Amino acid sequence: MNFLRRRQEEDKVKSEGRLPPGQSLTQKFPVLTYGPNPTFDPQTWDFRVFGEVDQEMRWSWDEFLKLPTKTITTDIHCVTRWSKFDTVWEGVPFVEWSQSVGVKPSARYVIAHCDYGYTTNLPLESMMDDDVLLAYKYDGKFLEPDHGFPVRTLVPKRYFWKSAKFLRALEFSTVDKPGFWEVNGYHNDGDPWKEERYGRRSFF
Repeated sequence: MNFLRRRQEEDKVKSEGRLPPGQSLTQKFPVLTYGPNPTFDPQTWDFRVFGEVDQEMRWSWDEFLKLPTKTITTDIHCVTRWSKFDTVWEGVPFVEWSQSVGVKPSARYVIAHCDYGYTTNLPLESMMDDDVLLAYKYDGKFLEPDHGFPVRTLVPKRYFWKSAKFLRALEFSTVDKPGFWEVNGYHNDGDPWKEERYGRRSFF
């Protein structure tokens, strides 16, 4: 019966246009992380911005928590074929934050740098939607360690690996720099509505 209800719900949301092709709904929040969770120390943690900006900047944890925030409700889609609807996130809105750091006109790409050297990449224009956050709360609470505490990017219009966990820096770049999963066979753009799961495009 649960399976039947789930199929009926999936058929309903597909007819409403909310479920991308190849995806299935879940009520759970699956955990998919490459490597261990990093240790968080609020006294030493920092977040920085560098590259094509007017001035490189750095925030401590206390300073980061004082930045203006926004709460959104959105659907998320994982490349491993699960989707979760109506998730609630809070964090620093990327558009407003990027304006405050003085992004240069030469910037074309944003590279997320995370603990243990993990990176992922997106065109700057893909980050400029009003639902993109530097998120640190989920469902009204600070993120669980398994879901990227203390801070992750949230880019709902891309497969969820593009929402980088354990964020430590954002680099604005003139050139594209494929990250960990992108150089290992995942698609460079990761649009769930186009089923851009695997197969890198040419970068030259």
